[in-house]
Amino acid sequence: MAGAGIRRKRIFEADHDSPLNSAVTQRGQNIVQLVEDAVRRGNVFLAFQPVVQTRKTGTPAFYEGLIRVTDTNGTVIPARDFFPAVETMEIGRELDCRALGMALGALSRDASLRLSVNMSARSIGYPKFTRVLTHGLKSCATAGERLILEISESSAMMMPELVTTFMARLQPDGITFALDNFGAGQTSFRHLRDFYFDLIKIDGSFIRGVADSTDNQILTQALLAVARQFDMFAVAESVETARDAEYLTSIGMDCMQGYYFGAPTVTPPWKMPAPRKTA
Repeated sequence: MAGAGIRRKRIFEADHDSPLNSAVTQRGQNIVQLVEDAVRRGNVFLAFQPVVQTRKTGTPAFYEGLIRVTDTNGTVIPARDFFPAVETMEIGRELDCRALGMALGALSRDASLRLSVNMSARSIGYPKFTRVLTHGLKSCATAGERLILEISESSAMMMPELVTTFMARLQPDGITFALDNFGAGQTSFRHLRDFYFDLIKIDGSFIRGVADSTDNQILTQALLAVARQFDMFAVAESVETARDAEYLTSIGMDCMQGYYFGAPTVTPPWKMPAPRKTA
């Protein structure tokens, strides 16, 4: 199961033959045009991936809603392929608004759901983003306590004071904050101390193959120690093998996320029928 998922992932997301590259080449567009067209047509949606508790891997702690767009041929393009090109632009703010709106909608429809969604620090103070968040919190009294906002390390470090103020303002609503891609950027420990992050998600570059890499083991343990020092839960991203999962469990990682536990899927996993028990 896990091996097949990894192979599908690598075929689907290979840099030299990515869905984005194929779509751009076939239609003679640039990345920004393709994303703008997708937003205008409404071809924007979330794919959901489970984040599991290390000691209870059969029970998701929450799901991450990962934004996707499709081109006119229906090719699904993941955020990692297009968001860096549009993050600083107006269309990047619109994508954050769409992702937040869809996440809040899912939370309002299922009271048992806990869901995370990515946002750029650049969307803080963006009027539409504020309206979408305010409306969603007012529409569902429990949405705030079940919503996790993930802010990437690089994004947070661009405007730490703004991020800190934003987080403090939303704390009364019960929103959880996660520092995404931790270790891949240049976090100032002075700012990390001042932030209100509840979770850190350790970047997958340290996690992939960690069971067989002494260097990655040392770095992962150091990042985990930082989380412990600042009283934050730690999530290992990009867990792809049983060996890596076993190692991460042995060092006390709180949660894990990756293709070993489930690929992102457009169909909400919590709505899928339970597998039939065999006699």
